[in-house]
Amino acid sequence: MFRTLMNAKIHRARVTEANLDYVGSITIDEDILDAVGMVANEKVQIVNNNNGARFETYIIPGERGSGVFCLNGAAARLVQKGDIIIVISYALVPEEKIAMHRPKVAIMDENNRIAQLIAEEPAHTIL
Repeated sequence: MFRTLMNAKIHRARVTEANLDYVGSITIDEDILDAVGMVANEKVQIVNNNNGARFETYIIPGERGSGVFCLNGAAARLVQKGDIIIVISYALVPEEKIAMHRPKVAIMDENNRIAQLIAEEPAHTIL
């Protein structure tokens, strides 16, 4: 049996742009993607801390070093520039490998730079 586990998370990123006229997706700085192991076209869940919205889309790599987090297309209606979001990817992990699975979590600062990169979240984390 396989379980769906969090594979990577970008925590507390700030939305830099919302582009309603684009076809769809989320554009994310490619340096940040590399740090957590997310890839182009990967399905991700977006959680908006400001309004509670949760939705799925896919990744488009953005300019390296830009700190870009741009929601495109219909998803642009669910965020505003400056909103704090969480981007989560998941993986199907076989039962026998669950104990070895270590997701990558990037904790972002207010300028969309990685403040901390951790392999697992401690209980009762408050940021």
